[in-house]
Amino acid sequence: MLPDQLDQIPPDQKLGSVTVGGAYDTPKCHEAIAVRGADAIIPPRKNSKPWKPTSAGAIARNEAVRASKYLGRALWRKLTGYHRRSRVETTLSGSRYA
Repeated sequence: MLPDQLDQIPPDQKLGSVTVGGAYDTPKCHEAIAVRGADAIIPPRKNSKPWKPTSAGAIARNEAVRASKYLGRALWRKLTGYHRRSRVETTLSGSRYA
């Protein structure tokens, strides 16, 4: 679903980062984000193991896994700005879009 959503954004529009939940911690999602030249802010699953570094998406994801394990999940989320995602969701849940 995420790769299809990214395809709806014009290719000439630059993306800085893409922040989504841990359910999107998949090779297809990481690769789609890397192809767009954006940073993937996706929390690795608790039992994550590094992937074979065969693509830009896998390399970026492996860095997130290492950083999350080294720093701890809470500090990783704070340093990457992942907490902003929940603020947006909280704001929208009180609006007419909920």
